[in-house]
Amino acid sequence: MSESAASPIPVGGSFLSQRYALRPGAYDEMIGPDGAVRPAWQTFVGFLDGLGPAELRRRWEQAQQLIHENGISFNVYGDALGMERPWRLSPIPVVIGPGEFAALSVGLTQRARLLDLLLADLYGPRRSLTEGWLPAEIVLAHPGFLRACSGTKPPLGRWLHLYAADLVRPPTGEWQVLNDRTQAPSGAGYALENRIVVSRVLPDAFRDCNIQRLALFFRAMRETLASLAPHNRDNPRIVLLSPGPYNATYFEQAFLAQYLGYQLCDGGDLTVRNGRVFMKTLGGLHGVDVILRRLNDDFCDPLELRGDSTLGVPGLLEAVRAGNVAVANALGSGVLQTSALVPFLPRLCRELLGEDLKLPSVATWWCGDRASLSHVLDHLDQMVFKPAAPGGFTQPVFGQRLTLDEREELRSRLRAKPGAFVAQDRVQVSTTPFLDGADVHPRQLLLRSFLVAREDSYAVMPGGLSLVAGHPDDLEISVQRGAGSKDTWVVSDGPVNTFSMLRPASHPVQLSRGGGDLPSRVADNLFWLGRYSERADTIARLGRTLSLRLDQSDPQLVEQGELGALLRALAAITLAPAPAAVAAGEKSASPAEARLPERLLLDALFGTERHGTLRGTVREIHRVAGIIRDRISMDTWRIVTALDQQMREADRGVGRRMLAVVPARLDRLVMTLAALSGLAMDGMTRGEGWRFLDMGRRLERATNLVTLLRETLTEPTLPEREGPLLEAVLEVADSGITYRRRYLASLQAAPVVDLLLTDETNPRSVAFQLAALGEHLPQLPRESNRVGRSVEDRLVLASLSRLRLADVEAICVADPDGRRPGLDALLAELERDLPALSEALSGSYLTHATVSRQLSSANISPDGPR
Repeated sequence: MSESAASPIPVGGSFLSQRYALRPGAYDEMIGPDGAVRPAWQTFVGFLDGLGPAELRRRWEQAQQLIHENGISFNVYGDALGMERPWRLSPIPVVIGPGEFAALSVGLTQRARLLDLLLADLYGPRRSLTEGWLPAEIVLAHPGFLRACSGTKPPLGRWLHLYAADLVRPPTGEWQVLNDRTQAPSGAGYALENRIVVSRVLPDAFRDCNIQRLALFFRAMRETLASLAPHNRDNPRIVLLSPGPYNATYFEQAFLAQYLGYQLCDGGDLTVRNGRVFMKTLGGLHGVDVILRRLNDDFCDPLELRGDSTLGVPGLLEAVRAGNVAVANALGSGVLQTSALVPFLPRLCRELLGEDLKLPSVATWWCGDRASLSHVLDHLDQMVFKPAAPGGFTQPVFGQRLTLDEREELRSRLRAKPGAFVAQDRVQVSTTPFLDGADVHPRQLLLRSFLVAREDSYAVMPGGLSLVAGHPDDLEISVQRGAGSKDTWVVSDGPVNTFSMLRPASHPVQLSRGGGDLPSRVADNLFWLGRYSERADTIARLGRTLSLRLDQSDPQLVEQGELGALLRALAAITLAPAPAAVAAGEKSASPAEARLPERLLLDALFGTERHGTLRGTVREIHRVAGIIRDRISMDTWRIVTALDQQMREADRGVGRRMLAVVPARLDRLVMTLAALSGLAMDGMTRGEGWRFLDMGRRLERATNLVTLLRETLTEPTLPEREGPLLEAVLEVADSGITYRRRYLASLQAAPVVDLLLTDETNPRSVAFQLAALGEHLPQLPRESNRVGRSVEDRLVLASLSRLRLADVEAICVADPDGRRPGLDALLAELERDLPALSEALSGSYLTHATVSRQLSSANISPDGPR
C-alpha cells in the first residue's frame, strides 16, 4: 500500500478524530498539519469508522480479558498496591508507512553497526580513546567498562547481537534517538504480545492494512543466536539467563523463552566445569552453547566481575574466554548504555564507518566538556539531566520542575562533578491517539525499535514497542511510572511475507522425546505447584462442608459434635491455632463465642494475616506458576489466572450472611482446581516435570487426609453425632458415592477408614497416594553406583507396608472414653513419615545448593558428563 495512494480524510470525517483535540505545537502521528488523516493511517481510520465506538469498546473489553487471562504483567518495585501490574495496552496502534520505515531502518542499522565497532575498539586497540575521538573519562570511569573482558573475542567477531533504540519525534517531524539500549534490551516480547492481542481483536483491520508480521524478526533472532554456538551447531542448547521472577520484565522473559523454544534459567541453574557451561538438571549436566542474557553484564560472574552478585554464574567469563560458550549481548556491552556518548557519535561514525551519522539524536551535552557545561548552566530550565554512568540518581531530573533552591543545588553539583552528568534538550515529543474510556485523547509517544544482528548487518523489527504517557502532563514516559503501550504497525507496500518459526525440512534435527533436561529449580516449582493445588482443594472442600453445616446449625451445639472436629482439622491444615473452646470441645459461653466457629472458618478461607489460608495458598499457586510460565501451557495459565480472580472475588460482601454465599463460591473454586488437575493429567507429557508435579499432589493429598482423619476420628464424639461426622469426612474426601455404593448399611467408622486410608483402588485414599509415589520413585534419575534403597524409597515402602498390614477393624475399636488409640498411633506414624519423605525428596533432587547427582562421579567432556 502506497503512503500517498489514498485520498485525504478530513479530521471531521471520522469518529476517531471528532473529539480528538490536537496538542498545540506537537507533531501528531495520526493527523497532519493540514488537518487530514495521514496516508499511512487512512485504511485503519476508515475501518474504525465502520466499526463504530461501541463495537470498538466491546472488542477492547475482550482484549482486556485476554490480557488478564494470559497474565501479561509488569513488576513495579516498592509499590504499596503490590508488585505485579497488569500490562496496559491501547487498542489503537501506531501506524508507520513503508517509506518512513525504510528510511528509519537505514539509520538504525547504521547506528547498530557503529556501536558494534565501537565495542570491538574499546575492548581491543582503543583507538577511539588514544586518538581523542571519545573522552577517556566517559569509558574508563563507567562501571560497565569491564576490564576483565579486554582482549576477549566474541564468536564471529560480533559484540552487539541485539540492539534497541528509544525514539521520539519532535515538532519538526524527524525521528531522533533518545536512548541507546546495548546491555540486555527488553521489550521485544511485549511487542510480540501486543501484536497477538491487537491482531486477535482487530483481525480485519490488521489484514486490510497489509501490516508486516513480526515472526520473521524472531526467526532471524533464533538463527543468529544458533550461529554463535561454538559446539552442536545443528541443534545447539540455548538458554535465556534471567535475573529471576522479581525482575520487572520477568513475564516477558518467560514468554520470549517459550516462544523461541529456549530454556529459561537463573544463575543457580548453570555451573561451569573445566571451562564449559552446563545446565544442572535432574538427569545430570547438559552443555550450554549460547546464553541469551537478560542480566546486566557485571552481575553475570561473581568471581571476576561483581563479587556481591547472587544472580550470575561463577566462572562464566572463563568459559567465554575459552570460546566454549557465546553470550548475547557480549559481556561488557553495557558500557555504551549511556547518553554521555551521544555528542561524540557523529565523529565516531566518520572515523569508524567513514560515513555521516544518518539518524540524529536528541541534542545532548556531556557536562565534562567545559563548553557544554557552560551551555547547560545557561539553559538549566530547558534541560533534562541524567547520570553519565549507572549509580547515584536513576530518574531523569527535569530542570523546569525544580524550585529555585533545587536549581542552585544542582548547579553546585554540576560544577563539583561535571563529568558525572549528561544534559539533554527537553523535547516536546509527538502525540498519538489513546483510547481513554469513551474518549480519544492525544498522548506523548516513545517508540522502542529493536534490531538483531544478521550476517554482516542488522535486521530491524517491522514494528516495535510503543509507549504512551500515563497522564497528559507526564514528562517522562516509563512503564514503571504508569505508561501504557501500543502495538506498532508497519504498512507493507507489497505482499506480506509468509514464513514459519519452524526449521525448513532441509535442516533435519535428531528425534527426541526429551525428559532428561529438567532443571532442579523447575522440578522444585512443579513439585510445589502440585502441593499448593492439592492443599487449596482440601481447604476449599473442607470449608464448603463446614459452611453448609454452620449455616444450618445451632451455634451453641457446634463444639459438641462433628463441627468441632472439622474445625480442628481446618485449623491444622491451614496452620492456624485452634481456639481453646473448639479444641477442648467446650460449650460456648456467650453470643460472641457462639460466632467463634464462623470467624475461624472465614479466617481460614479469606484471612490475609497468614500464608496457610485458602487465599494465601491460591496466591502461592499463582506465584509458583508464574515462575515456570515457560513450562506450562497457555490453557493452564488461564486456569491459574481464573483461580486467582475467583479468590479475589470470593469474599466480597463479607457480613452476617456470608455463610449463605460461601458454598457456591467454593464450588467454583473446587471446579477450577479440578480443571487445573485435569490439564496436568491429560496435557503434560509423562516426563520428569509431570512426575514431580504429580508427586507433589500425591504427597499433599496423603498428608491432608491423614490430618483430617486424625482430627476427626480419633477423639471422642457424641454417639448420635458420629454418623453426621463420618458423612462429613466422606464428603470432604470426595468418597461418599463410593461408600454408599459399597455399603447399604448405616455409616460406620471401620468401612470409612478402610476406604480413605488403606483402599488402594480409591484414588482419594492414603494408600493410593503412597502406591503412586512408589511407582514414581524408580523412574527418577539415580546415581549409577548406588547400592540399596534410597531414603525416600524406604519411607514410602515402610508407610505403605503399615497400611497393608493394618487390621482396620481392630484399630477402629474405641476405648471406654470414645478414643481410638490404635488408629491414632497409625496416623501419628504417617504424620511423622510423610514430612520426612518430602524432606528426603527435596534433599535428593530439589536442593539447588548441592552438587548435581552426577557431578561427583561424572567424567566431564566438552559435550557434557558421560
